[in-house]
Amino acid sequence: MSLVLSEHPGGVVTESGRRIAYDLQRNEAHFGAARIDGAAVVWELEGELEPGAWVLRCDRVDFPPGGIAYRHVHPGGGTRRILHGTLTIDREDGDPQTYSTGESWYEGADDPVLATASATEDTAFVRVLLLPAEWAGRRTITYVDPGDEDKPRLQRATVLLEVRL
Repeated sequence: MSLVLSEHPGGVVTESGRRIAYDLQRNEAHFGAARIDGAAVVWELEGELEPGAWVLRCDRVDFPPGGIAYRHVHPGGGTRRILHGTLTIDREDGDPQTYSTGESWYEGADDPVLATASATEDTAFVRVLLLPAEWAGRRTITYVDPGDEDKPRLQRATVLLEVRL
């Protein structure tokens, strides 16, 4: 199973199927067939899935300057793309990497990461996650240290689209 991300700076027309097209200017996500006249990003899901057992979710996460998502995991993997600002992702198994506008990265299910936003500007990314069906409509972030659950959360996730597959 994989989510293939493609950039379309001049717009895109997609066919029906297991794909999400995101309109960068309108902050809108569309499943399957869509037409976007401006810059767009498309995630296409490849591989076989057990029908009814999965949810494909597109959401946007916004951070104020200096925002932190303490070390956490999600129950499904997904690809993220920076809309604006910068975000440093610190994985337990490697060196921190900083992503800027237009760059993307993949996080696997239960892949613990610490995310730190730019200290001087707002930061946002859009992502598509493939989640087990029991996570439909539910918040997916789980903090590695349960004590982080009680800390102020400066980031805000907004679900744009969720489709049961």
